[in-house]
Amino acid sequence: MGESNTMKKALGVLLAATIFIAGCGAGNDKANNAHTNDNDGAAVTSQNGDAGGAVDGLQIEEKDGDIVLRLPAGMFEGQDLDQVIEQAKAEGVKDAVKNDDGSLTYTMSKKHHKEMLTEMGQGIADYTKELVAEGTFASVKAVDFAKDFSEFTLTVDQEAYQGSMDAFAAMGLGIQGMMYKMMQGLPEAEQKVTVHLKDENSGDVFDSIVYPDAMQGS
Repeated sequence: MGESNTMKKALGVLLAATIFIAGCGAGNDKANNAHTNDNDGAAVTSQNGDAGGAVDGLQIEEKDGDIVLRLPAGMFEGQDLDQVIEQAKAEGVKDAVKNDDGSLTYTMSKKHHKEMLTEMGQGIADYTKELVAEGTFASVKAVDFAKDFSEFTLTVDQEAYQGSMDAFAAMGLGIQGMMYKMMQGLPEAEQKVTVHLKDENSGDVFDSIVYPDAMQGS
């Protein structure tokens, strides 16, 4: 029997996120932590200068009433950038520019940025339902999450969880929450996501994992 859709999606999320976070990490250390809220509620960093400058990670700013989003080169490894740009424009991006370091700078309306975040959020919500419904991670019995995806609570059979590979479920949620916050343009200090593990029988939280801290070497 082949892998379930949930397992394939989880592995895909982890692979994509590994590339994404590796590309974003250095830039987030250098980014200006000041941010403002636009009228649609998406947090946007306030940065001066060219969004396609020397910073290696993801950058996002408001400029001339639009959202300027710089995506690191690691997100497009092995892809034809001309095709990526063509597809982005077909999906509503106003402008897309290749930078010398292989990153891309997108210019989009606030409305399009809000729609993109809404789509990402719906994807995360759908994934939490699939985790339970498909039973790929057998120890997981329920998933709850904060509206802003800053916290997730996995209700699990603790004994089964601790003897399995189901930690991938927690990691997948943590990484997706981080990616959502990155795309909002929140400063690094506000990109942390906590995944709580709660025992189904006792109702006690037996572990809380903070991302990206848990992904860093000890």
